[in-house]
Amino acid sequence: MNVQWYPGHMTKAKRQMQEDIKLIDLIIELVDARVPLSSRNPDIDELGKNKSRLILLNKSDLADERQNEAWKTYFQAKGFYVVKVDSRNGSGMKAINNVIQEACKEKIERDRRRGIKNRPIRAMVVGIPNVGKSTFINTFAGRACAKTGNKPGVTKGKQWIRLNKGVELLDTPGILWPKFEDQQVGIRLACVGSIKDDILNMEELALWLIDYLRENYKGILAERYQITEEGTSVEVLEAIARARGCLKKQEELDYAKASLILFDDFRSGKMGRITLEWAPL
Repeated sequence: MNVQWYPGHMTKAKRQMQEDIKLIDLIIELVDARVPLSSRNPDIDELGKNKSRLILLNKSDLADERQNEAWKTYFQAKGFYVVKVDSRNGSGMKAINNVIQEACKEKIERDRRRGIKNRPIRAMVVGIPNVGKSTFINTFAGRACAKTGNKPGVTKGKQWIRLNKGVELLDTPGILWPKFEDQQVGIRLACVGSIKDDILNMEELALWLIDYLRENYKGILAERYQITEEGTSVEVLEAIARARGCLKKQEELDYAKASLILFDDFRSGKMGRITLEWAPL
């Protein structure tokens, strides 16, 4: 299964970020807590050399809590500041201001020595499509100041947002990178909705997810759909289709519909908290 998606506006957005980085004190990078490594654009580390870095494990309410902690430890060991957040319901947001101050304390101290007082910290918010940047900014700012959408690719241009006297945010469009070296990365991103569903083979993707869940979260499918998890992944998808009444004419099973139900349940957390990528030990 080959997954790629790199619309033309992303090249332009990356060039713009290279320009804007000169104005920035801190990079706030949102990653999807269910796929923390796969949802990091490798170009960001290159762009953000010598800048303070904060990683937000967003959608952490949908991810396995043990893995959230493991990923937090993993990124902290690499020198990042890390906060677990769920920007839709606001959990974890209160901690962010203090962490921003902590991450930029050298810059604040430098300003103070030069006699510059109250110059706001300028932070660039980055992340791949559909990781929740605009929702985070709106929740953090307490008002709808960034456009939001649950489809990848809603934010196309940049915008500065003044949060308070101390912090200004630069919102940027979500950018992927031109080629996934590891196809598993593309598959994981497709599962969490960072790649447009309409360019994907959702049935094939559903079989991958079924295999992953049976191996790592045994019993979760059986409990959700009241089915047996035995047999091939195709047989399990058939069982889900039957359990949910996904039928075409002449009683033929509708695999496409069953696949969409599976992804809706996974993405919305109805199956429980699931992480698709485990932190290296």
